[in-house]
Amino acid sequence: MGKILGGDNMKIVMVEPINISMMKIEEYRQQLEAEGHQLIAYSSRAENDQEMIKRVKEADILIIANQPLSAKVINASKDLKMISVAFTGFDHIAMEACRENDILVSNSSGYANQAVAELAFGLVINLMRNIKDSDGAVRVGKTRKNLIGNELFGKNFGIIGFGSIGQKTAKIAAAFGCNILVDDHKQHKLGEELGVEYLPIDKLMQNSDIVSLHVPLKDSTVDLIGVEEIALMKKDAILINTARGPVVNSEALAEALNNEKIAGAGIDVFEMEPPIPSDHPLLNAKNTILTPHTAFATEEAFIKRAEIVFDNIEAWLAEKPQNVVS
Repeated sequence: MGKILGGDNMKIVMVEPINISMMKIEEYRQQLEAEGHQLIAYSSRAENDQEMIKRVKEADILIIANQPLSAKVINASKDLKMISVAFTGFDHIAMEACRENDILVSNSSGYANQAVAELAFGLVINLMRNIKDSDGAVRVGKTRKNLIGNELFGKNFGIIGFGSIGQKTAKIAAAFGCNILVDDHKQHKLGEELGVEYLPIDKLMQNSDIVSLHVPLKDSTVDLIGVEEIALMKKDAILINTARGPVVNSEALAEALNNEKIAGAGIDVFEMEPPIPSDHPLLNAKNTILTPHTAFATEEAFIKRAEIVFDNIEAWLAEKPQNVVS
């Protein structure tokens, strides 16, 4: 459960913006002050660990999005008891240091499920119907020559990771008339409703026309899609990654694209947060659509995320912690 609660007068520090209006922040501030707590909200990111330490060294509760939180900062924050992460992933936080210091961590799982699933499909449709290239052709006086696309209806849509986002993606795919293939061995109610076919990952890669990734980043998913897995894909198949960058071996993917071993890729996540280095292998790979980690970024998702962030804090203060990841 983390350190013993300190009663009233909790110092809560939002160490970076979480993409909600100042009006909304003020609402949360007033609510917390009415309960005897203090909210400090920073409007920009800290530039280094030294600045981070200054911001959080006296905090009881920390709100953070996806800015890296190092063990150095955590160890210097002697009063820190709870971290509410305005993000689903928490691999940017030194979790071992949190455990060593008995700091509870809650995430905002679920806030962007719809947003991510929708962008995944935006990437799919762009690639299947050559939308980006078609736009370019019109602007320079060209025709639809070499821009004939493919329909989604009847295609095998492979989903790796059948959690909340994977299931929302499956619903959209089913609405387009796709056959849903899933690597998850668990039997889900939605899977039964949609007539999902469960396959081992190698068979899924071999049989899918579209492969969409929705797994978390952990040791077992680093390079989950590498040389061998990509080699199993159909020549006319596409790969979509809105999960985590390191899940896919970028060099292997770029090689497959440039040698036309697969038809295309839609990538929203990389090994680092954008901006992406100019020598990144996917920047010059053929038939790619790249977005700067925007899958989760909608107005609706940000509002929902803030609600979860502050609900997590209120739940912890009430000694009923939720969305706990540590």
